[in-house]
Amino acid sequence: MEYIAHSSNEEGKEHPLAEHLTCVAKIMEKFSPNEYFLQVFRVTGLVHDIGKYKNEFQRYLKEGGLRGSVPHASIGAAYCKILKQQEAAFAIDGHHKGIPDLAELQTDIASYKNREKELKEISERFLSEISIEESELILKNSLGLEGTKREFIIRYLFSALTDADWIDTEKHFNRIKAESRICKPLDTSYLIGKIEKEIDQKDKKSPINKLRNEVREYAVSKAGGSVGFYSMNLPTGLGKTLASVSWALHHARQNNLRRIIIVLPFISIIDQTASDLKKIFGEEWVLEHHSSYTDNKESDDDIKNETVQGIDYTKRLAAENWDFPVIVTTSVQFFESLFSNKPSKCRKLHNIAQSVVIFDEVQTLPKKLVIPTLTMLKDVQGVMNTSFLFCTATQPAFEKREGFEGIDSIEPLVRNPKSIFEKCRRVEYIPVNEYKPVKMDELAELVSKQDSSCLCIFNTKAKAFSFFEVIRSLLGYRKFHLSTRMYPVHRKRVIGQIREALAGNENIIVASTQLIEAGVDFDFPCVFREIAPLESIIQSAGRCNRNNKLPHKGNVYLFTLEDSAAPDKQYRSLAEFANNMYANREDLLHEHDFFTQYYQKALRLFFDEDRERINESRSQYKFHAVADCYRLIDNKTIPVFVLCDESKLVFDSVIHKPVLSREDFREMQQYSVQVYENFLKEHIGKLGKEPQGFWVWHGEYNEETGITGEMQNYVI
Repeated sequence: MEYIAHSSNEEGKEHPLAEHLTCVAKIMEKFSPNEYFLQVFRVTGLVHDIGKYKNEFQRYLKEGGLRGSVPHASIGAAYCKILKQQEAAFAIDGHHKGIPDLAELQTDIASYKNREKELKEISERFLSEISIEESELILKNSLGLEGTKREFIIRYLFSALTDADWIDTEKHFNRIKAESRICKPLDTSYLIGKIEKEIDQKDKKSPINKLRNEVREYAVSKAGGSVGFYSMNLPTGLGKTLASVSWALHHARQNNLRRIIIVLPFISIIDQTASDLKKIFGEEWVLEHHSSYTDNKESDDDIKNETVQGIDYTKRLAAENWDFPVIVTTSVQFFESLFSNKPSKCRKLHNIAQSVVIFDEVQTLPKKLVIPTLTMLKDVQGVMNTSFLFCTATQPAFEKREGFEGIDSIEPLVRNPKSIFEKCRRVEYIPVNEYKPVKMDELAELVSKQDSSCLCIFNTKAKAFSFFEVIRSLLGYRKFHLSTRMYPVHRKRVIGQIREALAGNENIIVASTQLIEAGVDFDFPCVFREIAPLESIIQSAGRCNRNNKLPHKGNVYLFTLEDSAAPDKQYRSLAEFANNMYANREDLLHEHDFFTQYYQKALRLFFDEDRERINESRSQYKFHAVADCYRLIDNKTIPVFVLCDESKLVFDSVIHKPVLSREDFREMQQYSVQVYENFLKEHIGKLGKEPQGFWVWHGEYNEETGITGEMQNYVI
C-alpha cells in the first residue's frame, strides 16, 4: 500500500507521505539556528505527519470526508514521547490547531496510553518507508534549556514546522505559487551603495545635515560589533531612519545576517517609511506588512486555489512568512507574533533568526508589557543569533539593574548623546495658564494670537474634532484636521496639503491626534500639546522647528483642558505623573537623563502583576494564557470600509466576488477606518455587513474630518 500525505493535485498526482515527511525534514534542517538544534528540527519534520499512516486517515484522503474528522497530529506527539522529543511533541501536536498548553498536550498523548499496538504499527510503517532506525530519532542529550528559553525553542520549532509544512504542501498543490516564492538574498553591498547615493545627494553644508552625517558615520563605524543589543538615542529630526538602516546593513554584512526588519509603532507611519525605503532601494527589496482585515489562515484549499499576480503576488506570499530582505512592519504584527500560539501568526517567527531588527520609537511599548517583552527578546537573541536596535529620541531604561530584570548589555551607537541633544535644542516649552484647565474656545483664542502656523495635538479623536469645529470660523488661517476618523488615502492627501501649505508659507492651523508624533516630518514654528506621557510630549516637540530654520527657538505650549478625557486610565495617570515631574521646571524636558529617570519611576509605579504573570505562564507552558494576556492594544478594533465617491471603484471590484483575496483586503484597507465594537453597536443603522464578512459605512463622511458620529475618547 502506498501511503499519501495529500489528495490528488490538478495533474492527478497524489502526494506520497514518505516524500512529504523527508522534504519537510530537509526544510526544517535549513530553518535550524545551528548544529546544536539540528536533530530536533529534523525529527520534528520527519515525525509531524506520521498519524497519516493510520488506515483510517488513508481512507479519509482517498474517499473523502469531513475536514478534521480523522485527527493525526496527536499520534506524532505521542510518538515523540517515546523518542524523548518533548519540544517536538508541542510543535507537532499543534501544527494545525495551534501550540497546546502542557496540560492539553499531556491529555492528547495520554489518549494513546492503551493503544501501544496501534502506535507501534504506525511507527513501523513510518520507519520502513523512511528507511531509518528509531534509535536515530531519539534525543541523545537534553537541549539544556529551562524556563522561558525552553518555551521559546518550542515556539521556534512550531513556527518552522508550520512554514515548512505549508511550503511543501503548496509545492504539491500549486507549483506555480511555490515557484513564485522568490526571495532575493540580502545584498548588503548593493543596498549600502544605494543608501550612500541617497545621502550624497543631500546638502552636506547645512549644519543639521552635517550633524546627521557625523551621527550616521559614527554608527556605521560601530557596525562590526557582535550580534546583540544596541541603542540609537537621537533627537527627533536627526535622521534616525537613514542612520539606523545604514548601520543595520553594515552590521548584517559583518555578521552574515539575512534580513533587516524595521518595527514601527503605528500603521499610519508604515506607508511613509516603506515608501521612503522603496525610493532608495527599489520596490523589489522592501516588503511592508501590517495588520489587515483578517488573520492569514490557510488551508489546503487556499493553497490549491491561489492565482498568480506578478511582483505584488510574490510580496503577498512573503508576507505570510517574512522571507524577504527588508521588511517594514508594526509593533502589533511583530510582538503579537512572538507571543501568539496560532499557526498563521507564528509562521513568520522563525525568519526573525539571523536578522537585524530595528525598533523605531521603542518608547511607545506599553509599560505593563516591558518586562515580558524584554524577556522574550533576550530569549530570541540568545537562540536566533539576531541583533536588536532600540531607536528613539527618548531612550527607555531597558538595562538590567537592581529590582529590574532588563538586558545585561546594550551597546550605544551614538557618541556623547548629551552633547547632541544640547546642539539640537530647537524649542522652548511654555505652560499655558500654569497648567490650569482651559476651555476649547480659550485655547482657540490663544492659538489665533500666534503670528505663525500652529500644530495642535490632542489626546483623543473627540477633542481634536471639537477643536477643529471651534476654529472653523477663524479668519486668516487655513484649517486642517487629522485623525484616524479619516481613511488612509484621505489622511495622506491632507498630510500632503499641509506640507505644501507650510512650504508656501501659508498661515495654517492643524488639529490632530498623536498620529503625527512619529513618522510625519512636519516642521511648524509653533506647537500646542495637551499634557500627555513624557514620550508623547518629546515627540510632539519634534514637529516644531524640526530643521532649525527659525532665527529663534520654536514654541511648544503645554496645556490642560477642562475635558480631561484620555484614551485610558494609564495614559491619563502617566500624563499627570510626568507633569508633576516637570511642572515649573520645563528646562528638565531638554535634559538627556530626565527621560531615563521618568521611565524608571514609571515602570515601578505602573507595574502590572497580571502582565508579569506572562513570564510565569511561559515557564509553565501555558501558551493560550500568554497569547490572551499579551495585547499591545487592549481594545479590539474592527475595520469599516467607507463607501464614498473615491472608494466606489474599489467597492465595485470586490462586492461580487464570493471570496476576497489578501490583495482585495489590502486595497480596501486604504479606504477603511478602524472602529471599536461600541461604535458598531451605536451606529448599526448606518452600517452594513457584506456576505464576504466586511463592514461598510453608509453614513456621512466629511471631506475635512472623516467619518461622522461620536468616536468617544479613543486615541489616534
